[in-house]
Amino acid sequence: MSTETAYPATGLLHAYVLDGNGGGNKLDWAGVRAWSPADGPLWINVDYTIDDAASWLASHANIPALVRDGLLDVDPRPRAVVHDGNLQLIVRGINVNRDASPEDMLSVRAWVESRRIVTLRHRVSRSLESIAADLERGAGPRDASDVATVLVERMLEHLVTRVDELGDDVAAAEDRSLDDPRGELRAQLADHRRRAIALRRFLGPQREAFAKLPAINAPWLDADRRGRFAECADRMTRTIEELDAARDRAAVTQEELASRVAELTNRRLYLLAIISVIFIPLAFVTSLLGVNFAVPFAGEAWAFWTMIGVFVVGVSVELWWFRRRGWL
Repeated sequence: MSTETAYPATGLLHAYVLDGNGGGNKLDWAGVRAWSPADGPLWINVDYTIDDAASWLASHANIPALVRDGLLDVDPRPRAVVHDGNLQLIVRGINVNRDASPEDMLSVRAWVESRRIVTLRHRVSRSLESIAADLERGAGPRDASDVATVLVERMLEHLVTRVDELGDDVAAAEDRSLDDPRGELRAQLADHRRRAIALRRFLGPQREAFAKLPAINAPWLDADRRGRFAECADRMTRTIEELDAARDRAAVTQEELASRVAELTNRRLYLLAIISVIFIPLAFVTSLLGVNFAVPFAGEAWAFWTMIGVFVVGVSVELWWFRRRGWL
């Protein structure tokens, strides 16, 4: 169950002292301010845009000013930076909120210490909500580093799912392109490419950030967490490769559709040109016979059929010549 509704007028979304067994004791602002490391690992999740959370971050969070400014950046790029054994982590995730575009990626920022983790967000993050729900039912993270690890894994899971969906959409468009070169399909492919480019903007730096996590020199990061971070880094790399492949496949399919449309257009224009070449001489002769002058043999019955025969022979010779030249 999400605990965000427990604090409807405050920026404190979740605050738990972890009990080491998957559960936690919920705190309010007074409990957060009274907490000490001896009480147990603490997870605090705040909406940094709300006044009381912003005031706590500025006055009571004990986060270095340089780190705090980076965490509060309006449009931060993903990163993983160690400061005196503590970790500044910024991760981008898929926006799965209602009426939101998945490519309008949300950011979750975290400051990870050995006995405390502070997470910050503005838009609702399903990953953070799921961690709070797990703690409510006693199946959540056991310490601060575990919160960071689970957060990275769950945000990555949403990314993998979205990239897989995009790849499936491109594959379906490829199948349709075999017999459906309409403009609607080309527009869909262009939209897939734009979405892939929008995702790629943040996933490139995020891959670099994830690659740094297993090598972080921090006392709270044990072998198990390093292994899980390494698996996340590997999945992140494979996800970007899948995203690049989907984008390139969409581009190739779009180019093939454009080529097919151009080829069909050229064939139709070519056919019209052949028809014009055949009928222009006939039109010239008939227009010449229609002028207001005496036409030779106009009174003879055989003249009309002779002219028709000449036309037939002329068209036949033209068709023979076109075929011999390979134009038909």
